[in-house]
Amino acid sequence: MNNLKKHVFFELLNLAGRVFILVRYSDNVVLGKRGFTAEERENGIVLVFNPKMNFAWDEYGITVTLVFGTSPQRCFIPLEDITAIYSPELNTQFITAPQGEESRKSRTKKNIQTRDHAGDDIQSPEPSENVIKVDFTRKTKEEKNL
Repeated sequence: MNNLKKHVFFELLNLAGRVFILVRYSDNVVLGKRGFTAEERENGIVLVFNPKMNFAWDEYGITVTLVFGTSPQRCFIPLEDITAIYSPELNTQFITAPQGEESRKSRTKKNIQTRDHAGDDIQSPEPSENVIKVDFTRKTKEEKNL
């Protein structure tokens, strides 16, 4: 996944001349002495990169000096904490789910009991609120006219 993030990042940077990344709060993210604000701890922080910036992307993350206000801060952004890469100019975004413990928990689905066509109990994932339930069973002409 990190190779894909890197590829998308550099493609957008080359095409648009700048790229935005959304970084989620993590103890592993270093924003110099600045750190995260309370709002950024909840929503993450958006950082902007352009080709003129001196940054290094390695297998662990991005190392860069960013200026917040007038104060340059040495920063390190771990790749797993980058949750979105986007370009407003290209109307393009690449979003990933966090790969930490919370993400694994959210991917775990609860099972509910349903019945198959033979009337036997089977396990199926809990339906999402965004899924429309469709009944594909055939109805006789009498049932349709009721």
